[in-house]
Amino acid sequence: MQPLLKIEHVSKSFGHVEALNDVGLEVYEGEILGLLGDNGAGKSTLIKILSGVYRPDQGQFNIDGQLVHLNDPSTAQKLGIATVYQDLSLVDTRPVAHNIFLGQEPRKYNIFLDQKKMERDALSILERLHIQLPSVSVDVEVLSGGQRQAVAIARAIAQGGRLLLLDEPWAALGVEQTQKVRQLMKELRTQGVAIILITHDLSEILQDTDRIAVLRQGRLIGSTESGQSSQHEIIGWITGAIKGEIRSSARLQ
Repeated sequence: MQPLLKIEHVSKSFGHVEALNDVGLEVYEGEILGLLGDNGAGKSTLIKILSGVYRPDQGQFNIDGQLVHLNDPSTAQKLGIATVYQDLSLVDTRPVAHNIFLGQEPRKYNIFLDQKKMERDALSILERLHIQLPSVSVDVEVLSGGQRQAVAIARAIAQGGRLLLLDEPWAALGVEQTQKVRQLMKELRTQGVAIILITHDLSEILQDTDRIAVLRQGRLIGSTESGQSSQHEIIGWITGAIKGEIRSSARLQ
């Protein structure tokens, strides 16, 4: 099975600080990959490279088997890579529909905002993702944290996201809201969307993901299918207490 995204030999340094060293990863359609590691492990650097914010010093990227260059954020977005950062980048004083199509609002005659079409399309996306909100016409500022996270994810899908990079998606959420976001991730997986999940919350990481990849001091030191590991082992890889291991995926066997 061909991966949606294949990363090979990616390295990045900032002056004398080596943020990433020879990192390689694969992500498949309809898969949730947990990208784990302590602070300074290189997770944020890798995500910014995939988002087109940083350029690697070396390495290459393939999408659907084709070599691509992630030169800037707009290029990454056109290739179907969408990032949902912790701050969500939503406009609180604008309605849900406006936020979902922010910067890509449908227009009549390429001039006038087509409000009705925007609201219909926004509702269609929310229904497809089984996201329940009071209305697409309410301002984002009145929504709960979990609902705001769902709007940010819906925007990523509306803008063509095939690979979502989710950065600590439930860092500021309560238990109930966190479970709703977890359910949304599972729904995206059934629709073929690939997800790279960056989180420090390991409580349900083996249930949340299909595979795990662990970075330590800029290197990929461990990867495994979630069902082949344990929380104890993952924590050991992150801390260095247990030697990491790169295990073959069943997709490659």
